[in-house]
Amino acid sequence: QVQLVESGGGLVQPGGSLRLSCACSGIVIGSYTMGWYRQAPGKQREVVADITPGSVTNYPVPVKGRFTISRDNAKNAVYLQMEGLKPEDTAIYYCNANVRSLNFWGQGTQVTVSS
Repeated sequence: QVQLVESGGGLVQPGGSLRLSCACSGIVIGSYTMGWYRQAPGKQREVVADITPGSVTNYPVPVKGRFTISRDNAKNAVYLQMEGLKPEDTAIYYCNANVRSLNFWGQGTQVTVSS
């Protein structure tokens, strides 16, 4: 079965950096679009980055230039490097695999940006 396990969240001051990791099993991530989403309290889950099998990356405006998604196909892992973090980036961050139009999710990792 598909399993996604996120790690790397935590508390960081505004302007700081974090690197999230997503360890994947049950699929070969190089064959699918992988993504990172986040959900803040009282808000809908939103995409913050995705990467296609051809390694084309996409970012929404609020994080463009600050977040970088990458993949290591040999390790079957996906990463999200976050720089210049802002309080509004506070949320639970989820790893996503889109496999033949089915979405698989990890359990999420909390990111809190606060002084």
